[in-house]
Amino acid sequence: MKRTPLEEGILAEIRPHAEEIRHIMEVARRLVSRVEEEGLTSAMLVGSIARGTWIHGDRDLDIFLLFNPDIPREDLEEKGLSLARKVAVAEGADFREKYAEHPYINARINGLSVDLVPCYRVESASSIKSAVDRTPFHTQYICERIKPFVDDVLLLKQFAKAGGIYGSDQMTEGFAGYLCELLVLHYGGFRPLLEAAVQWRPGILIDIEQHHSRTFPEPLVVIDPVDPGRNVSASVSLTRMCEFIELARGYLAHPSRSFFFPPERRVLTVDEAADIISSRGTSLYAITFPTPPYIEDIVVPQLRKSLDALRAMLDRHGFSVNRADCEMHEDRSMLLFELLVDELPAVKRHSGPPVWNRVNAGKFVEKYLDTEGAGFFSGPFIEDGIYIVEIRRSYTRATDLLHSDQVLQVALGKHVKQSLELARQVNRGIECYQEEFAPFISDFLQKSSPSVWIERNEKRLG
Repeated sequence: MKRTPLEEGILAEIRPHAEEIRHIMEVARRLVSRVEEEGLTSAMLVGSIARGTWIHGDRDLDIFLLFNPDIPREDLEEKGLSLARKVAVAEGADFREKYAEHPYINARINGLSVDLVPCYRVESASSIKSAVDRTPFHTQYICERIKPFVDDVLLLKQFAKAGGIYGSDQMTEGFAGYLCELLVLHYGGFRPLLEAAVQWRPGILIDIEQHHSRTFPEPLVVIDPVDPGRNVSASVSLTRMCEFIELARGYLAHPSRSFFFPPERRVLTVDEAADIISSRGTSLYAITFPTPPYIEDIVVPQLRKSLDALRAMLDRHGFSVNRADCEMHEDRSMLLFELLVDELPAVKRHSGPPVWNRVNAGKFVEKYLDTEGAGFFSGPFIEDGIYIVEIRRSYTRATDLLHSDQVLQVALGKHVKQSLELARQVNRGIECYQEEFAPFISDFLQKSSPSVWIERNEKRLG
């Protein structure tokens, strides 16, 4: 399908430059040679650079060290890391050990972020021994088919990045590069994909090779062409899927450069944030604490689990939560709650069983028959056939609840709980505003979907 002048203009900006390509490929070839000169294993360039689907300015290079599948996992990690370190040292690079399913080395080499990843050289993706073993097969599959659609992939990646939905990491829950490539292959281009996406519904199945071997629960299911038992889009949340649908509708209806290069979201000043909080008439609470010293894939699910547990705790105590969100930074993390109510009367209404449930009704009445004093107001009495008592609330102020040990009694993520026990800070109102979290709080207070935000800005400028 013919591209529009707008899309051709975008491509002129996002295609890698010739000198950029030369430099990156030169570094890649040198690193592959260094690995293979050691005689321990072969090496392979993988990822978007190997497939030619990377955007101008990207600086991530992935080199896989392919070991014989007969060696034990412990030897793979030990020998792989040792070889990766040796290569990084030979390059005079700063490097650090990182962890996914197993450890690998990330190095800074000639202005590039290079991952040196040990894996097994297996015969097929169906015989993998670790998750990363699939990646060489992904590269091979895409390289054999993507050439006519490289520009379409570039447009899709830039489109997804601009919409804030690019990346399969735990915080983004969006569209990975490999997924973008498969979607373009399946639909035959960028615009045909958008035209199809406007009709998507949760549960859609895309199976390029028509070989899926099981069902999947995720809202978007794209079967891995090299592994029938894997959903490539497992990381895509329902929210991100729907945001992509909305972005596709918005772009097709009103094509604009802003769908590829949106204006920067403005960070509120402390005074602006204070005015918004005041005008909303709600109560903002933030719990900040040291970020657990683990990778994002471990910490983020625990942050979300903790956020949900604390939200349920607040609701259970009568402090109705309008919205809640979390943010992870390298040193500190934040759980943010907007409460519709943060102060309640002392009396709490507690419903018991119906009168006709003789056994349970008798137990309920017996329990409260002789109750009196500071924790009890009235009852039991019957209202519309149900026994009711009016008792004293444990907490009448949300701030007291959030400062209490009740926070540590709910189903928090293991490592998040440890950090909260170590040190937690509870802030209310504009005191939640902290410079390192200012963009996060600004987005929270000005929340809108990506397409709505883009189109609103277009109208302001127009």
